[in-house]
Amino acid sequence: MSNQPIKKAIFPIAGRATRFLPLSKVVSKELIPLVDKPLIHYTVLEAISSGIKEIVFVTRPQQKDVFQYFQSDPELEKLLREQNKNNELETLKEIQEFSKNVSFSFVIQKEPKGDADAIFQANSFIGQESCGVFFCDDVIDAQPPGFLQLAEVFETCQRPVMALKRLPSEKLSHYGVVEVEKIANRFYKIKGMVEKPEPKKAPSDLAIIGRLILTPDVFDYLKTEKMNKKQELTITKILGKMAREGQAIYGYEIKGEWVECGDKLRWFYSFLHFAIKHPQLGPQVKRYLKKLKI
Repeated sequence: MSNQPIKKAIFPIAGRATRFLPLSKVVSKELIPLVDKPLIHYTVLEAISSGIKEIVFVTRPQQKDVFQYFQSDPELEKLLREQNKNNELETLKEIQEFSKNVSFSFVIQKEPKGDADAIFQANSFIGQESCGVFFCDDVIDAQPPGFLQLAEVFETCQRPVMALKRLPSEKLSHYGVVEVEKIANRFYKIKGMVEKPEPKKAPSDLAIIGRLILTPDVFDYLKTEKMNKKQELTITKILGKMAREGQAIYGYEIKGEWVECGDKLRWFYSFLHFAIKHPQLGPQVKRYLKKLKI
């Protein structure tokens, strides 16, 4: 396998986000805001900051709103210029500026068969290259960017890498948790994975978060699994199975803050996290919270 940097990324966004109903009935979850920017803005910016040059969104039929977010809107820009709304115009230009060096495309997942199936829909886009996978439920507030940390590990191992985060035992039952063999500081060989274990039965305190690097052989494995299984498949279960069968799968404990948006409560906590840190709005938010005596 050639030692090439990761340039392509898959964003599986076809899910219906039922935990966010009724809003997700009309808006893709990836466009739900964290303060003044949607979830997808943070994850795409992380991808670009990590060296990604090509992004494919895996969408459900008729889902176009996320793709449109990164497209220019000449009519809106013209209106803003006529109304001298320069701050708003600069906000649009910011999106165009950071995304100008990346290409966007999309493929359709016709039926909701799980994220492993969604990832497999991008098989022809990936070809024989290794690629990144970004799940927008998870925002990583870190420098260097979370995915770049994975990419640097991948340069050495040239095998699939899962992003991990250490959690208190009482929280492990909400996540996939890995069984590991420690290789170096923050770097582990994955031996297996348990989905939402009871705290006492968790194989470690390392939870899987929504960043992956996949190698071409994973797609070969996915093709076989798709033919043998009819139920929904998750990519983490696939990687866990590969690990149990003796294939080299690795995990890296990401440095930085993992900001979750998997349900309404965790999204609300994350909204506050970014609201307090916002350079313009943060001081006002803090004063308001203090006024409420929270």
